[in-house]
Amino acid sequence: MSEVNSSSGSFCPGSNRRGVSNPPSFFDAADALANGEEIPLGAQGSGVLLTADGGRYTGTLFGAKTHGEGELVFTTGMMGYQESLTDPSFAGQVLTFTYPLIGNYGIHEGASESAAVWPRGVVVRHAMSQPDHRHSIGTVDELLRSHGVPGIENIDTRSITKRVRELGTVLCVFGPVEDEAMLNTRLKVLISPDLEDLVNEVSISDPVVLNPGALDDLNRPLPRLGALDCGIKYNILRNLCEHFEVVWCPPETQFSTLSEQYEIDALFCSNGPGDPAHPGKATAARDTLAAAVRAGMPVMGICLGHQLMGLASGLQTYKMRYGHRGANQPVVDLVTGSVAITSQNHGFAVADPDAGMLAAHPSGASSPLGENLHGAEVRVRYINANDRTVEGLDIVDHPSFTVQFHPEACPGPHDAAPLFGRFRSIVDEHLGGGF
Repeated sequence: MSEVNSSSGSFCPGSNRRGVSNPPSFFDAADALANGEEIPLGAQGSGVLLTADGGRYTGTLFGAKTHGEGELVFTTGMMGYQESLTDPSFAGQVLTFTYPLIGNYGIHEGASESAAVWPRGVVVRHAMSQPDHRHSIGTVDELLRSHGVPGIENIDTRSITKRVRELGTVLCVFGPVEDEAMLNTRLKVLISPDLEDLVNEVSISDPVVLNPGALDDLNRPLPRLGALDCGIKYNILRNLCEHFEVVWCPPETQFSTLSEQYEIDALFCSNGPGDPAHPGKATAARDTLAAAVRAGMPVMGICLGHQLMGLASGLQTYKMRYGHRGANQPVVDLVTGSVAITSQNHGFAVADPDAGMLAAHPSGASSPLGENLHGAEVRVRYINANDRTVEGLDIVDHPSFTVQFHPEACPGPHDAAPLFGRFRSIVDEHLGGGF
């Protein structure tokens, strides 16, 4: 994700923060459109989408002139397509939008969640070619072309969604209909993106302080937070910069480096793509989380960060039948009894300590049994109201917790946004000698 390490761009989460001068800025995926850069010509003509379980769907190509391939998934959001397209958690996947009209309000400057478009292909019922919004700077087709990502429209997305819901996520390829024989050959040798180190693909390369010298309203230095980037979304960084001085770090950054060189007061681990048990950079982040808990440091994990904490706690993770991807997932807080409607994007889950692997994929893919790396007891705090899967953990008698859902709500409802404030309160109490 080398595009992120830039001194110029429209994403600058440290700007307009008390005490901060000359904060670094980073590319937004829509910057090419905003700057009027030349965009390659796009794909046209009839296309075909093939699935590994024998499905065949015809449509019309758009986006970049290349073939699409990956794990076929769907998201149910009725808006927020720009945020979804630029969410690093979709790396390795072919993303189907269940809402039939995508692109009606165009692409907006500064509304992306990263510097790139991450799905390896996009499937829609209809891609709007003439968006209607005063702030639009381009179309979905132009955004895909500028990032080399192919798309196919006029597809029966309802049929695809029903197929995935019933049979589970599946590998797929798509491209020009005249290339169908080649696509079939490619499909037979295609491997699951879960076997790739997707976290390495989407994470930042070098540490950077986003809002150096940040102060609170009383001109006191904000606590310093190390944010492990496993595929972090921009709006998470914005939210964190409201509460902390944030050191944005590669996922393999060791705890000793964070605590000694950067002198962090707390640790955060982000969302991200792929299998949390992959032996690459995800496992490195897991080990850093375990070390932070052992040291008694406040820790918060979101999405993949939650799953990595589950693994660090000796729990198993497993592949879900079709995952949770959308902005309407109900989550129950088992402590307060309240229900929040949340934004989510994940295909793996933490196994419930008692109920086991709920809503599991037919493949049965799961992590092996592991040991508790931090030695603390964990308790399930949040569950999904639909399928009862684990949505969050509390580390008992430690200033640490995790959530599977996305409190930053881009896109989605803001019900869970106070969790960032909860974490800041935990950090303040810890620094004051409490907890």
